[in-house]
Amino acid sequence: MQVKPMKFSDRCGRSGAALGLGAVLAAFSGAAAALPVPWQLNMTPGVTKTSQEVYQMHMWALWVCVVIGIVVFGAMLVAMVKFRKSKGAVAAKWSHNTKVELVWTVVPIVILVVLAAPATNVLISMAHTEDSQMTVKITGYQWKWRYEYVNVGDKAYHVNFVSKLDGESDRTRQLKSGLDPWAVKDGGEQSYLLNVDHPLMLPTDTKVRFVVTGDDVIHAWWVPQLGWKQDAIPGIINDDWTEIHEPGTYRGQCAELCGQDHAFMPIVVKAVPKDEFTKWLDTQEAAIAPPPAAAATATTAAPAPAAEPSKG
Repeated sequence: MQVKPMKFSDRCGRSGAALGLGAVLAAFSGAAAALPVPWQLNMTPGVTKTSQEVYQMHMWALWVCVVIGIVVFGAMLVAMVKFRKSKGAVAAKWSHNTKVELVWTVVPIVILVVLAAPATNVLISMAHTEDSQMTVKITGYQWKWRYEYVNVGDKAYHVNFVSKLDGESDRTRQLKSGLDPWAVKDGGEQSYLLNVDHPLMLPTDTKVRFVVTGDDVIHAWWVPQLGWKQDAIPGIINDDWTEIHEPGTYRGQCAELCGQDHAFMPIVVKAVPKDEFTKWLDTQEAAIAPPPAAAATATTAAPAPAAEPSKG
């Protein structure tokens, strides 16, 4: 997606520039829910509790690393400048210092414990798939996904379909196709190799449990906005969960090298309000329901038992 920078007159002043910047950021915010934006360098906060907790942990660890870097490289710079040989510095003769060694052993341990405690809570929360309100089974194939709606609440469903790279991207990616990848769009967004023929529909404000497996080789189901990725391994069932609060289209890709068309195995999740999702799912279920058995139009009377011959 290309975004043209806004031009401001020198007479606009700071207030006009601020308003213009706000407009640009507002434009980005809708697109960022589905596709990366130019110059995006950081992780996305995502649209789920899990993704936001992971983002917060990432930022906390990042700033810890920044502080460590400033201390370490600052000490190196001071030592190189202040105690260089050209200024007459003479190296000390001592071989070790117990206090310093204790500090640089204990402090890293404390830092790791401080980081590990909240990270462990996040991992436990990610593994807590209980109390889910619906279940979706995901199966990875070369090079497509199958989605099966197992249940919503106590109601079982049989809706399942295969989701693969959309036809426009597939035609464009062929060698010597002569088609422009930048022209492949979905709703105004550039979606080359990031769109599918059948997206996974999910309801908002609903805890959804995923059971993930593979049919042939190892795949990995990954949508960055949801905050996690899960391996799809043949013969093994992994599970995870999500609860999306914002309606929208969220895109991902297979994150495990799975063969020659690994790069052409996108994922699209479309989150819609509960009422809209229920209506869609019931319509899909009705479309695959077998026709009712025809009632018998006639009955065959059982033959009467033969009369016993009279005696005498």
